[in-house]
Amino acid sequence: MDDIRIGPTLTIPAAELVVRFSRARGPGGQNVNKVESRVELRWAPGTSAALAPGDRRWLVSRLAPQLTATGDLVVTSERYRTQARNRSDAAEKLAALVRAALVRPKARRATRPTRGSVRRRLEAKRKRGEVKRSRRGVNSDQ
Repeated sequence: MDDIRIGPTLTIPAAELVVRFSRARGPGGQNVNKVESRVELRWAPGTSAALAPGDRRWLVSRLAPQLTATGDLVVTSERYRTQARNRSDAAEKLAALVRAALVRPKARRATRPTRGSVRRRLEAKRKRGEVKRSRRGVNSDQ
C-alpha cells in the first residue's frame, strides 16, 4: 500500500495503515465466493505521527463517533470486483474523510447592526404601532 496524500502538507504513511481483505457480498457469481476483493483499511489517528498535536486532537474529536473502541478509523470498500480498485477506493474514502474532518469552521466575529438598519427597524415598528392604534375602537369611557 502506498502513502495516502491528504493535502499539500499532510500524508499518511503506509506504515500506519492496516489493510485486511475478505470476501465481498453482492453480485459476481462464483467469483464472489472465492476472491477476497473486499478491502478494510484501518488507521489510528490518535497515535499517528503524520499529524501535528493540535490537528490530532481536532481530528480525533471530529471523528470520535466513527472511531472504534481502540481508536481506529475503519474504512471499507467492496464497490468493485477487483481488490486493487477497492484498495484505491478505500484510500480515497479515507483521504476524503480526513480532509473533511480537518476543515475548521470560520470563526464568527460579532458585529453590530448599522445605524441605518436600526433606524429602519424602529421606523417600521412605529408605523406598525400606528396601524394597530388606528384599528382600536373609540371607548365611550374615555
